[in-house]
Amino acid sequence: MRSAFPQSHKTSALAAALAAILTATSVQAADAAKPAEAPASAPAAAATPEAPQADVRLATVNGVPYSLDLFRIFYLERLQQTQSQDSPEAQQQSFNDFINLVVTAQQAPALKLTERHDVQLGLELQKLKLYSSVALQALAMDIKPTEEELKKAYDEVVKEVKQDQYKARHILVKEEAEAKKLIAELDKKADFTELAKKHSIGPAGKNGGDLDWFTAGQMVKPFSDATAALEKGSYTKTPVQTQFGWHVILLEDKRVAEPPTFEDAKPQLIAAIQRNKLGEQIIELRKTTKLELNEDVIKLKEEPAKAEAAPAEPAKPAPAKK
Repeated sequence: MRSAFPQSHKTSALAAALAAILTATSVQAADAAKPAEAPASAPAAAATPEAPQADVRLATVNGVPYSLDLFRIFYLERLQQTQSQDSPEAQQQSFNDFINLVVTAQQAPALKLTERHDVQLGLELQKLKLYSSVALQALAMDIKPTEEELKKAYDEVVKEVKQDQYKARHILVKEEAEAKKLIAELDKKADFTELAKKHSIGPAGKNGGDLDWFTAGQMVKPFSDATAALEKGSYTKTPVQTQFGWHVILLEDKRVAEPPTFEDAKPQLIAAIQRNKLGEQIIELRKTTKLELNEDVIKLKEEPAKAEAAPAEPAKPAPAKK
């Protein structure tokens, strides 16, 4: 996408230099993680640009200096937001966008933005979010799950994952009589996929009723019970009623899902335990927090109303990994 602002020759040159600086920084960071090696006979490494120190000025815009570290944060956020990979093109585009950000932000005094109440509130909210995010990261880094905790969490994952999975198709119609007619056509060797495309009112109808792989818990009980009772390759001989209508179900395949190995699951287990313990820490922080509410503004209910849970529609789940 083209920038809203033209990129000058000077900006292009800075972006090119920036690419070299960022590359040098990442090279040095990678080298720092490696064990020390004997010096190489060729002095090629000496040609690598030296990584800049902290608070190095990146650019001065209208007399105001902006640091390389500030741009680094902007660049990493941009890569995450766009799910892009680091590249010279991404660096140059991000640098151009960063300069655009700076020159527009510098209009704040002329527009008297700092005097606006909504701007002040926005800055306060952003500061709260930043402090909270960094505090949570710091707290999470201090949480070191034990091997026993990880094994216990893994056992729970195995129980949850290692269960029957079904690959099925279905035809959803409004009336039982229509479902019975479709079953009669299937008895005469009609093609299930074509019938689903033509008659099903469910979202999977356009795909021939394909629901891909799912577990019993992902579907409403009458649907999952009827599916579990089928033999592979067979279909329901009587219509199955749910709150969505009447179903004809074809079971194409069945398997038992295999959980990941302990080592493969370990990063996710660590993150899950950290999230749980962080939640507990936040609860404890709330318990010791002195909270004074303006009762003229906030009226707390003693017992919050319980919202009725809406039934889950049998939808196509994410494909399970074999």
